[in-house]
Amino acid sequence: MKKQHLLAPGPTPIPSEALLAMARPILYHRSPAYEALFAHVREGLKSLFRTEHEVLMFTASGTGAMEAAVVNTLSPGDRALVVVGGKFGERWAELCQAYGVEVIPVEIEWGKALRPEQVTSALEQDPSIKAVFVTHSETSTGVLHDVRALAEVVKEKEALLIVDAITSLGVTEVETDAWGLDIVVAGSQKALMIPPGLAFCAVSKKTWAAVGRSKLPRFYFDFQATKKSQEKNQSPFTPAVSLVAALKEALDLIQAEGLEKVIARHKRLSRATLAGVEALGLEPFAERPSPAVTAVKAPEGIAPKEIVKAMRTKYGITIAGGQGKLKDTIFRIAHLGYADESDVILVLSTLERILSELGYPAKLGEGVRAAQEIFLKSEG
Repeated sequence: MKKQHLLAPGPTPIPSEALLAMARPILYHRSPAYEALFAHVREGLKSLFRTEHEVLMFTASGTGAMEAAVVNTLSPGDRALVVVGGKFGERWAELCQAYGVEVIPVEIEWGKALRPEQVTSALEQDPSIKAVFVTHSETSTGVLHDVRALAEVVKEKEALLIVDAITSLGVTEVETDAWGLDIVVAGSQKALMIPPGLAFCAVSKKTWAAVGRSKLPRFYFDFQATKKSQEKNQSPFTPAVSLVAALKEALDLIQAEGLEKVIARHKRLSRATLAGVEALGLEPFAERPSPAVTAVKAPEGIAPKEIVKAMRTKYGITIAGGQGKLKDTIFRIAHLGYADESDVILVLSTLERILSELGYPAKLGEGVRAAQEIFLKSEG
């Protein structure tokens, strides 16, 4: 028997409290019991997103929330600025194009971080831009873009700032109201620690004026219909009831730990993982690493897929390879959600063995030692 360990950037491991919630008898979604459950979840989501405004929930993956953000705010022929520095920045562009929105790309070299002045320049050149789309934590490259600095630029303009926080919410600071973020989207299968199937949009007061003007078609992902239902602790369509029950448990776990401590934990795991791979002579790929996932350049002569395959088949550990043009360049180790120090030690010790088996001169124990030193220096 081989014990399985999930260290990919989504889906992520699920705590027992959430698993058990999904095993309970299902509630009727028009019952008072469900309404009480959903009322609890609505408040928990506001706290997590750091907003006083409604967080809209849809039964979908995170991409559903991204699509909802596009179709509720724009009209055919509108111009949108899209930060493209990885697969998920590309997804914003593809969604806009699918609905006839003209995309003005801000191209970022994969692995590099956005410089806010790149957006300033684009907005000054074209005041007609209606929205700026950015991926906070670009999972495909391991980069964390500086959304707070970007918000300082965009808030002086008429354009909306729409943020993919799918792998940053509950991992690092996402201050929806304080930073002036207009829409923040997220999904359930990352740091929220439950299965895929729920998507979220935190929506600012400024955004609702744009929703009223938008001419793009929508039905299932209608912000106005969803908000009207949620204010009655309901949804316009049948919700994923068991996932909502699991979400209640996950939000309670985050509240019990404390959001600041949750964020500190993710940063500590990230620092330890980075220290470990660097101690083995490997090079991190991201210029500004995300606390959610560490992207690592594979050593010369070793294909990343060999490392990923050996982790999974020989040791029962699932990590991720590169996506798109990075598939032959990097592998990715996630440390988000239901993750702790033992996960980092496990994956680094196994990485040492695999590299040695593949002929790379890894000194056994060096990566683990470097990570342990980070843990010893920081509060657990």
